[in-house]
Amino acid sequence: MLSLKKVSVQSFEDNIAYIHKSCTGYRAFDVKTITRIEIHGGIQPVYASLHITEDINIVKPDELGLNSEAYEKLGLPEGANVSIAQSPQPPSVESVKRKMEGSILSAGEYTAVINDISSNRYSMMEVASFLVACGSFMTAQEILSLTEAIAGENERVFWDNEEMVVDHHCIGGIPGNKVDLIIAPIVAAYGMAIPKTAARSITSCSGVADVMGVLANVDFNETKLKQLVTENRGAIVCKDSLSIAPASKILSTVERSVGVINQQHVAASILALKLATGITHLVLDVPVGPKARIKSMPEAMRLRKLIEYVGDMLSIEVDVVVTDGSEPIGSGVGAVLEARDVMRVLRCKDNAPQDLREKSLFLAGRLLEFDPNLRGGQGYHIAKDILDSGKALEMMNKIIYSQGREAPPVLGQLTRDVVANTTGVVEAIDNNRIMRIGVLAGASQDRGAGLDLIKKVGDSVEQGETLFRIHSTNPTDFAFANGVVEGYSGYEISPRSHY
Repeated sequence: MLSLKKVSVQSFEDNIAYIHKSCTGYRAFDVKTITRIEIHGGIQPVYASLHITEDINIVKPDELGLNSEAYEKLGLPEGANVSIAQSPQPPSVESVKRKMEGSILSAGEYTAVINDISSNRYSMMEVASFLVACGSFMTAQEILSLTEAIAGENERVFWDNEEMVVDHHCIGGIPGNKVDLIIAPIVAAYGMAIPKTAARSITSCSGVADVMGVLANVDFNETKLKQLVTENRGAIVCKDSLSIAPASKILSTVERSVGVINQQHVAASILALKLATGITHLVLDVPVGPKARIKSMPEAMRLRKLIEYVGDMLSIEVDVVVTDGSEPIGSGVGAVLEARDVMRVLRCKDNAPQDLREKSLFLAGRLLEFDPNLRGGQGYHIAKDILDSGKALEMMNKIIYSQGREAPPVLGQLTRDVVANTTGVVEAIDNNRIMRIGVLAGASQDRGAGLDLIKKVGDSVEQGETLFRIHSTNPTDFAFANGVVEGYSGYEISPRSHY
């Protein structure tokens, strides 16, 4: 037996166990590669990657160290007695190998793979292998099977008294695109149920949950989510705090870490989350642009047909909308700055970003038009009336107070104005470059960091005029952002036309 110790290390969803090289309960010198082990002593065994150390400050020979994620899952206090054993490779890995060879897998095989991933029986390398295998070829039936497996059967949210439960989702990849925080109060004010489940940032500057987290608490379980929607018709919560679709976060983390993004998994992961949340009607925003996640109309159309097919099979009515993804939306990139933009739109301020306002109204209108009593085209005008009348702001304040208002973080005080090196017109803004500068400035880790975009596409600029402002809270992050912006700011400026 070994004594349990918590090692305060976070590893982005991977369970890690640490033993000393002279471990008294395991033959550490026999380990030649990273090994998966089972930790016993809690209610359920926990599976983890084994790492070996010679430093007794990390673990002593009679201790087993677990990183933060694994420690929480085991559910035992420090000092508890635990035992470990080498974990055999899950039988479902054979299905992954078959898929890599081009085979078609059954629904049962996908369920087995996803259950093993949810239980952390797969290493991150094995998860990546599964994603690569699925990216090569999948039939429509396989995508449906994968979607149902990710959604699971036992962790879904059911809305007993709601005939229609709606939501909006964006494929992502567009900085500042936090329309959800404007759409949700508009739709809730209209009377539709909208349980908005949102993600935190993984590799981007901020997720919807990060931005809402500036304004209110977002961590609730399924029971509280249902209560909030019953009271206010809407809520905006972090999906990670729910027990639904546990494999989804692991798959997304690995997918983005290794850069393996394929349409099959995009379709499956989106619809699995909506199925698990009990959504009946979905508007899906697919931004298209040269620096967006979806780069061409043919690619967007393939994704649209795929999602519509799977949605039909799951009895989810999906309205796929292709939008302009050529530049950032709004003026802020980073949680505090994006929350500022959202509230300016909801308050109908003169300095509210008009592109964020118009896109929010357009998408909210599409959701409202799921109401059979509305004619096509009416949704936009009703959404506009709700926003302009102040009803959306009133609803947002109700949602914020019901979820628990948060004291907003301070905007980063380390700043730099990035200026135009020539006079002309902003021809294009590189989404990827803006995202990278924002991440390096600390936006993915610190809600007060980000970029304030002063100029947008089509704006005239003079040489030396500010294009955007970098905000950081950490000197190292600030230095990184300054270093990368020297090479290329992401703004393309063409000479001003004389016509």
